[in-house]
Amino acid sequence: MATPEENNNVKTPETQPNKRRKKKSIVWEHFTIETVGPGCRRACCKQCKQSFAYSTGSKVAGTSHLKRHIAKGTCPAILRNQDKNQITPYSAPGRMGSDPPKRRYRTSAVSLIPFDQDRCRHEIAKMIIMHDYPLHMVEHPGFVTFVQNLQPRFDLVSFNAVQGDCIATYLCEKQGVMKFIEGMPGRVCLTVDIWTSSQSLGYLFLTGHFMDSDWKMHRRLLNIVMEPFSALSHAVATCLADWNLESKLFSVTFNQPMTEAARENLKPFLAIKNPNILNGQLLISNCVARTLTAVAKDVLGAGEAIIKKIRNSVKYVKTSESHEEKFIDLKQQLQVPSERSLSLDDQTQWNTTYEMLVAASELKEVFSCLDTSDPDYKQAPTLEEWKQVETLCTYLKPVYEAASTLTTPSGPTAITFFHEVWKIQADLARAVTSEDPFIADLTKPMLEKIDKYWKDCSLVLAMAVVMDPRFKMKLVEFSFTKVFGEDAPNYVKIVDEGIHELFLEYVSLPLPLTPTYAEEGQNGNKMEESPQGGHLLTDHGLTDFDMYIMETSGQQMKSELDQYLDETLLPRVQEFDVLGWWKLNKLKYPTLSKMARDILSIPVSTVLPDSVFDTAPKEMDKYRCSLRPDTVEALLCTKDWLQYGSSQISNALVKVEM
Repeated sequence: MATPEENNNVKTPETQPNKRRKKKSIVWEHFTIETVGPGCRRACCKQCKQSFAYSTGSKVAGTSHLKRHIAKGTCPAILRNQDKNQITPYSAPGRMGSDPPKRRYRTSAVSLIPFDQDRCRHEIAKMIIMHDYPLHMVEHPGFVTFVQNLQPRFDLVSFNAVQGDCIATYLCEKQGVMKFIEGMPGRVCLTVDIWTSSQSLGYLFLTGHFMDSDWKMHRRLLNIVMEPFSALSHAVATCLADWNLESKLFSVTFNQPMTEAARENLKPFLAIKNPNILNGQLLISNCVARTLTAVAKDVLGAGEAIIKKIRNSVKYVKTSESHEEKFIDLKQQLQVPSERSLSLDDQTQWNTTYEMLVAASELKEVFSCLDTSDPDYKQAPTLEEWKQVETLCTYLKPVYEAASTLTTPSGPTAITFFHEVWKIQADLARAVTSEDPFIADLTKPMLEKIDKYWKDCSLVLAMAVVMDPRFKMKLVEFSFTKVFGEDAPNYVKIVDEGIHELFLEYVSLPLPLTPTYAEEGQNGNKMEESPQGGHLLTDHGLTDFDMYIMETSGQQMKSELDQYLDETLLPRVQEFDVLGWWKLNKLKYPTLSKMARDILSIPVSTVLPDSVFDTAPKEMDKYRCSLRPDTVEALLCTKDWLQYGSSQISNALVKVEM
């Protein structure tokens, strides 16, 4: 135990400051302690240098007056910075004006937290756009309370204000997207996807597809136009004018087959700005995903009664644990080899119905052994009905496999679907002559829809195949023989003449399509500026020499196209990159490669991968229908663009008058 003399020698905190307990209050990030005299220390503000009482002798002042200096904004330096919208002072997490609760641990919070009102509004607009939140959320009491507690200095915004912020974000992002598209070296292909609504109007989603100078495909949602369903021409015209694409359009793919009258009305309108592209023959094509869905619905409609029985049988097994256990036991007893999982279908996605039918068909022996006396299981399919289910699956399988290729992230090319469509068409042409009335009746409407698609789109698909060095015209000749029989030479001639005519149009193009072409030169040669301000070819004028050789030899040199077609076919490797091949050979075929780039940019589908199997058209929800059309366009287009990264130069909001 210490003696009185030892106790008297113990130093107080004032005389031994280095032994003081570590300060935990956050105010010490804003103040320093300075000794101003014997036994007297004061707290000095780091911002304005004012000093405040801290300790005199053994008496130590509290920190409340220091917190008020910071939190209440009485510090002159902080007030000056507030006017510049640069910083926010320390603020307590509780009610304004009250002392913060004691903190057990010291945090690593910065001394001054940057705050920008416009930046916060911009981020709220982006959040609403990216996550499809309703614009009215900024007025919801819960959101208001949350923001007030998070940052009391933030000026809350109204519905109209945040609507303006979203449109401002759209306009700012659009500038970047427009510059991006302007830099593309080739033409632009459009897809038009029509969404329905509870109103008598449709929403037309117009998306641009194009290839960059590195031969990589891009897509951007360009416009959403609210129009009557018959006003397709006006919607396309609006998009072309809005993005300055009137002279760069190469094709338009619609999500539903157009009537002959509609096609004939639309074709001249589109071709008038693009007179050199085969007189509009390539301009209009149909969505293969919607065509395949229509074909699949024909099959499912033909077997509707049987499919209902299958669905009820599957429901009987899957909606009761005891029934499912009994079903599994029967499967094991019968030693049925099927590894497919049995599940109910989603009738809004036709692929799930096909998968249910295939699984049920493989397990038909098990279903046949179920206790049919059970009152919950009254509609057991007969043996004849099971045979019909197998027939349905047989004709759905190639349609299902073709549609499944559309669900890949990169998306298929027209080359892929040339193979798929002509094989389906050839199989159906044989099936409609079947002596089985069920098969003949089933395949007839399927063939009609495939024939319609083939008639409208075979030229586009065939030209894409010709641009594949593994196939060229040879596959066109072979497949057309299978499809058209004795008339095949006439259809082959149409493709051959069409692709030669298109090539001549590319040769005769008077001006580059974009500034990117100027770097390559009209014939693919690099240009350089002459001392006189003109341009010289880097081949030192040997173009005239080539003309001299042609004239003196008495023979015309082969065009790039004929040279390409005459060369030996490449081996049919499975993972062949046709775009990569053209990228490597663009110097060998400078003009033909530009034509190939545009042809291979044509999209075969208008829908995203997650909507390929939809049985009904997309419908705009009631909330978006209640918004102004320009607001709907701003929200959905900007959401599409943001997934590729923001193209904004500045984070400041563009001020939009509402």
